Amino acid sequence: MNTSTLQTPPTAATGHPGGRTPASAGNPGRRLRIAVVGGGIAGLGSAWLLAQRHQVTLFEAADYVGGHSNTVEVELGGQSHPVDTGFLVFNRRTYPNLCALFEQLAVASVPSEMTFGLSLESPDIEWAGSDLGTLFAQPRNLARPGFLAMLRDIWRFNRVASRLAESAQMPAMSLGEYLAAERYSAEFRDWYLLPMAAAIWSCPTGTMLAYPLATFVSFCRNHGLLQITDRPQWLTVQGGARSYVSKIVGQLDDVRVATPVLGVERSAAGVKLRTRAGVESFDEVVFACHSDQTLAILGAKASAEERRILGAVGYQHNVALLHTDAALLPRRRKVWSAWNYLAGAGAADERPVSVSYLINRLQPLPFEVPVVVSLNPFIEPAADKLIQRFDYAHPVFDEDAIAAQAALPRIQGRNRSWFAGAWTGYGFHEDGLRSAVAVAAGLGVAAPWSNTVARADGLAAQQGHEVDIDVDLRRAA
Repeated sequence: MNTSTLQTPPTAATGHPGGRTPASAGNPGRRLRIAVVGGGIAGLGSAWLLAQRHQVTLFEAADYVGGHSNTVEVELGGQSHPVDTGFLVFNRRTYPNLCALFEQLAVASVPSEMTFGLSLESPDIEWAGSDLGTLFAQPRNLARPGFLAMLRDIWRFNRVASRLAESAQMPAMSLGEYLAAERYSAEFRDWYLLPMAAAIWSCPTGTMLAYPLATFVSFCRNHGLLQITDRPQWLTVQGGARSYVSKIVGQLDDVRVATPVLGVERSAAGVKLRTRAGVESFDEVVFACHSDQTLAILGAKASAEERRILGAVGYQHNVALLHTDAALLPRRRKVWSAWNYLAGAGAADERPVSVSYLINRLQPLPFEVPVVVSLNPFIEPAADKLIQRFDYAHPVFDEDAIAAQAALPRIQGRNRSWFAGAWTGYGFHEDGLRSAVAVAAGLGVAAPWSNTVARADGLAAQQGHEVDIDVDLRRAA
């Protein structure tokens, strides 16, 4: 694939199928029976939108609905409060569909933050991007040539990458090849760019080096990572993400948890969906789960093109631990940030991503002790401080995955099947909901906010979006 002509994932994900028509074709007033497989944001969004006109059944394999919107009740020191462990924050600039949905549901939000800190064991280096004091919280950084080289290269990369993105003449190489060819410092690579990128995508730094340069720069530009001004206010759902999940579920007639779909048979007559309870018939099916899960459900019934497109997306499996152990935060309290990249011994590109989210910074918690969600911690939290363990999977957006996103319209709506999920975009909550909006539109149901968001998307395409992790070099300069 020629990465110099790569389209950004949201463009590919939202393309409507040409020549495909739902079962209601010729009878737009007909009420369809639609199965939605998967209860994450893509499935919830699809079900909520489609239920405005059709009869929808939502199937979820887990014992709760929400996917990465997984809120748990935490009790500490005699107090109880909801804590999010997956989806945590959003903003009004880069999450237009999600904000519009929340407005429809009357979901309240409160301010949050998205600061970034880094703590490595070998070499001994700590810093955070909040201000001058956190940038040089480790005093030796003031006289550390490599650290100063990192700061210079941050400015250089932002400037040069912005120019590359605007010129549309992207070298056809990986991110790692580009960093080597342009002689970026090892400190910039290992102390800033790769840790931050790995934290965003929840994948090892070594995987990030193999990403196509065009994909990486496109993401950075579209999400404002190449800018350091005019940052948005980050928000979190008041009462935890379960607040919006419960409001959607309350408006659906048929939601079945702990009900994995075991198989699907599709024909001109309709869709037969099999669970442990038996076989049911539907007019259409929306697969709003990970693409590999969709293929497992389809099995031998998947078409060759479905196997090729859906099978091209890989996943990084991550362990998330909810705990109160400050040993899994930077050693210097001053460096504690909303997102904290941590690493023990080992080469930088061989470490799994280890990120500790300090929930006290992200959500308004009443607790004095730090409440932390650690993704793939390089050390285990103390047993008496561990609250709960979760297993999540995150899509890996390599060249094959990006090509699959561009090819998705070829199978969208064919054989009574529709495909949604955050894997169709950049992996964020907005991408999952955006894909649901596209599927609903393909089935003849427009989101109430479609026209407003379309105008906002057009403006954003011209101006670029904002960052997902705040490293504020204005205050640190």
